[in-house]
Amino acid sequence: MQHALTVDVEDYFHVAAFAKNIDTNDWDQWPSRVESSTHALLDLFAEKQVKATFFVLGWVAQRYPELVRAIDAQGHEVASHGMSHQLIYSQSPAVFKEETFAAKKLLEDITGERIKGYRAASYSITPQSIWALDVLLEAGFEYDSSIFPVKHDRYGIPGAPLHIHNAVVNGGAPLTEFPLTSANMFNQRVPAAGGGYFRLYPYWLTQYLLKKAAKELDQPFVFYLHPWEVDTQQPRVEGASLLSRFRHYNNLEKCLPRLNTLLSQFSFTTMAEVIQQHSSQNTLKTYDYAQFDV
Repeated sequence: MQHALTVDVEDYFHVAAFAKNIDTNDWDQWPSRVESSTHALLDLFAEKQVKATFFVLGWVAQRYPELVRAIDAQGHEVASHGMSHQLIYSQSPAVFKEETFAAKKLLEDITGERIKGYRAASYSITPQSIWALDVLLEAGFEYDSSIFPVKHDRYGIPGAPLHIHNAVVNGGAPLTEFPLTSANMFNQRVPAAGGGYFRLYPYWLTQYLLKKAAKELDQPFVFYLHPWEVDTQQPRVEGASLLSRFRHYNNLEKCLPRLNTLLSQFSFTTMAEVIQQHSSQNTLKTYDYAQFDV
């Protein structure tokens, strides 16, 4: 079984956890690390002969189009991570629509290819922003991977479908949704898809949860991480909360070696390829997200 390997291409100062400490207007004043850290991942993927989906932030693509071209030239899938890395539920539908269309067009102009996939900043399609699914459809995306069916202080839709499925709102047109992977432990959904959890959990627990989730759901899992998670030399953000610092900096030095091990133990490919393979073998169920709309 091939699983989906994904990278959310953003810089360390873009993360929502530091929003109170770093104003978006000051982003250009911070030393960027996204090129070098993304190339570190590209080098590892080339060594392991694995392809991935890179959800590229429009802010990054505007400043580093050659990085986007390098991702594309190496045979990886380029997808959209939006434009400004703002939480969707903090934006108006009009602003979100404008940014979403602009980011998709930017990536298509750089790569010369149609962009199929989208992932929201901080998985911020939640009960407060279900309307965003219709905007993604209008923009021409084929699939989304923004919904985390867990309880979290910043994101998540507890009770949302766990399988790859067709998402609709009020019976509208379907959008393929590949939810972030979670596993059942002690009758609760536990995040298992990577990112900070990959650094904070002991490696054996990540391996166990991913295997358990794939067996439970009888489908491939999705794994994600950010380029800054393999960058031990990134500047430290002063004044951030203890929780934010713990989530962001803990075990940075272990991330790349663990990723090397993970790529040796599981088979990976792009998200678009996993969806295509899975859909050709299974009839996707349709779920109306209007039930989660608040």
